[in-house]
Amino acid sequence: MRIRPFAPDDTEAVVALWEAAGLTRPWNDPRADIARKSTVQPELFVVAEDGDGRIVGSVMAGYEGHRGWMNYLASAPDARGAGIGRALVAHVEAALLALGCPKVNLQVRADNAHAVAFYRHLGYRVDDTIDLGKRLIAD
Repeated sequence: MRIRPFAPDDTEAVVALWEAAGLTRPWNDPRADIARKSTVQPELFVVAEDGDGRIVGSVMAGYEGHRGWMNYLASAPDARGAGIGRALVAHVEAALLALGCPKVNLQVRADNAHAVAFYRHLGYRVDDTIDLGKRLIAD
């Protein structure tokens, strides 16, 4: 497996990965999310390739000077258990640490017990916070 920066030609493979991993939602346009990320800290959007060059994982990250964030962590369903997610998280954590980031945050859907267990295994803890959001651009 090789972790490398996302390239525009990866878009359809990454969207297919996100769909297979159950990350997409009707109200979020994944191609728009990719296009937006490509303009802000694109080096923190990485993919994992297997030995055949197939994209088997991805993660987006960002740092605004206070907290780091991870989004769209995915591994191909047929490649789960191979350490792809763990390697992508370690890659992002190292990149954020190099930027001076003191803490990484992420959001997991409340009904995704598998993802919560995965992150807990990596040392993440549930923060006692309430997640609020406001859409500024309707997709």
